[in-house]
Amino acid sequence: MSSLSRHDKFLFHTDIHSIGFWHDLRLQYISGPVFNFFRNTLPKMSTTEKEALEAGSVWWDGDLFSGAPDWNKLIAIKLATLTTEEREFIEGPVNELCSMLDDWQITRQSKDLPESVWQFIKDNRLFGLIIPKTYGGLEYSALAHSAMVMKLASKSITAAVTVMVPNSLGPAKLIMEYGTQQQKDYYLPRLATGEEIPAFALTSPNAGSDASAMTDYGIICREQFNGKNTLGIRLNWEKRYITLGPVCTLLGLAFKLYDPQQLLSKHTKPGITIALVPTNLPGVTIGRRHYPLSQTFQNGPNSGKDVFIPIDWIIGGQEYAGKGWRMLMESLADGRSISLPALSTGAAKLASHAAGSYARIRKQFNRPIGDFGGISEALTRIAGNTYIMNAARNLTISSIDQGEKPSVVSAVVKYHMTEKMRQLVNDAMDIYGGAAICMGPRNILGRIYQAVPISITVEGANILTRSMIIFGQGAVRCHPYVFKEISSANNKNKADGLITFDKAFSAHVLHVIRSFFRTFVTAITDGRFCKTPSQHTGSVSKEYHYATKRYYQKLSRLSTAFALLSDFCMVTLGGKLKQMENISGRLADILSYHYLASAVLKHYHHEQAYEEDKGFMQWSCETLLYDSQQAFDGVLANLPNRTIATMLRLLIFPLGRPYKKPDDQLAHLLAQSMLSPSSTRNRLTSGIYTTNNLSDPLGRINDALTKVIYAEDAEKKLHQLIKSKQIRFNNGSKNTAPSFVEQMNMAHQQDLISGRELKAIYEAHVARNEVIKVDDFDQELN
Repeated sequence: MSSLSRHDKFLFHTDIHSIGFWHDLRLQYISGPVFNFFRNTLPKMSTTEKEALEAGSVWWDGDLFSGAPDWNKLIAIKLATLTTEEREFIEGPVNELCSMLDDWQITRQSKDLPESVWQFIKDNRLFGLIIPKTYGGLEYSALAHSAMVMKLASKSITAAVTVMVPNSLGPAKLIMEYGTQQQKDYYLPRLATGEEIPAFALTSPNAGSDASAMTDYGIICREQFNGKNTLGIRLNWEKRYITLGPVCTLLGLAFKLYDPQQLLSKHTKPGITIALVPTNLPGVTIGRRHYPLSQTFQNGPNSGKDVFIPIDWIIGGQEYAGKGWRMLMESLADGRSISLPALSTGAAKLASHAAGSYARIRKQFNRPIGDFGGISEALTRIAGNTYIMNAARNLTISSIDQGEKPSVVSAVVKYHMTEKMRQLVNDAMDIYGGAAICMGPRNILGRIYQAVPISITVEGANILTRSMIIFGQGAVRCHPYVFKEISSANNKNKADGLITFDKAFSAHVLHVIRSFFRTFVTAITDGRFCKTPSQHTGSVSKEYHYATKRYYQKLSRLSTAFALLSDFCMVTLGGKLKQMENISGRLADILSYHYLASAVLKHYHHEQAYEEDKGFMQWSCETLLYDSQQAFDGVLANLPNRTIATMLRLLIFPLGRPYKKPDDQLAHLLAQSMLSPSSTRNRLTSGIYTTNNLSDPLGRINDALTKVIYAEDAEKKLHQLIKSKQIRFNNGSKNTAPSFVEQMNMAHQQDLISGRELKAIYEAHVARNEVIKVDDFDQELN
């Protein structure tokens, strides 16, 4: 200050006082009244609600919610890769396990995995994928976990679920994250080797998706245990839908904890708690099974009557009494982020491989059915959606391997991956026709089709996930300012709360103003001046830049519009938005489509197959941009305040809705890529279990596809000979036309086709018939 002139000092102090004056004025007349309104009208945030909102982390979803995503940040995300050890394990023991699985025998006859398969899983520590090596586990990455589930799901849903559940939602994960050292030392080695079979008991009959409404309870008391007076918990519960429950030896039990005698603390209702309960304790009832849509993974109810456990059996010990809700939220994210997306992608890749091959093998009117427009349309959806799913799986898994716990993104991928699996498997069933609806060992799609609703329902039912979780949690958790404002309004110290609220609210207002003008400018220019990943810094190639530039710009435009629309919905609807699930569901769709599109662009960059996969990237982006636009339209058409809705429509779509579905030429390109082996098709379907074993349905498909393609020219030649009546038939006393085999033999005898051509046509004919053959049974269906 000593170097400043008197005039400069005067100006400096004047500026400081002006800032203070305007700050005080804002606090008194703007931020203060709004703060008081929020403080008086917002329901007090319970500890449970606060923990649920704080669970997990904000990642790329935060950028998408901000309205100004940093695309260089997306490109800089390092996608996870398998280690040599992980790759060898997948190509070795996991492949061997797949070869042991006969899904028809498992689901129809034994109603369980064979004992040899259970033992193989235990011996190879497949229940210990995530457990550290120091405790006897494999300590593999989330990507390896995902890759194994994906491969197993392409062979047997029952086997995939059996392996995936202990490695995502279960005692092992909770013990690793929160357990005491004693719990880790004792249980993790036993879980890794399969000596203990774990299950996680959450769902109660009258609670459903609302875990906070569970009626299962534990009361802290003192009882005799192993001959000693022990502080513990007397438990009573009734659970259902518990995977591995009927055979488990160790139950991770969620319940409400009560302490009426205040033996543990001054709190009489600590809240939701998770404890380890050996199932051999007196009062525990297990063993009965559910039968979920003909899938025979072990799943069933269990209950407990006055089961006593020591207080130290709470996961994490006494200090974690009442902290189960946050533990649940963060653990559920693994199932949503890793297991179900992997299972869905495995089913999608199998459907792509099988349906694409079948459309080339199966003929109608002497043409492969893949040549017909209706089949081609279904194949396009299968191929495009599989590409989107694989891209989203890879990006999400990479975030987890980098230490993120993306709770909102996990809900996005759980919902959209399982929904896309539903559409995709339906399309594959349509292509297969009658061969897909006749159950039996030859049917490659039937059990997957039956299993789809299971994935839709578990880990948070999809209706709930879309209408309440994705945007409901995202609006608070991912928005740059809303969570800060809510936390400030709930601050017990009103003065401190007002200061932090003023800072967040002022920034929020500026954010809305920027979004308002940015939305209109990007709308009339269709985002043409929005920044894209920098070509000049070397982060992307020139080829990639020109292929993707406009998609990045259009996504930036819609992201800005989404930020504005979200803020106006929250302001104009307030608490009613929670009940207006149609609107919150469409807002969730918009956020989801933007995430999926950014995953596609990231995947396209990572694969670096720019020319071969360009059509897949374009179809995916154009489809997702169109879907996002339709969701915007749905929100704007149904906002109760029609004046605000009209204003927003003029800002977001001043020139109308610009985005269209992909054209037929692009769609045809995708469909054609599915009809024969290629590097593009191999990349799309990589990671599933495939074989040339002719006793396996997929082995027969692979065999037939090779032979059919090889014989196509010879078959065309033969059909032309038949059509032009150049083959002389000697029917003798027969009154029927010669069979196809007789026709090819006559053509060869008359030197119209060569011996090589005859052999190719015959082998393709036999292989084709093996693929299109369906199972039949006796009157008792045996």
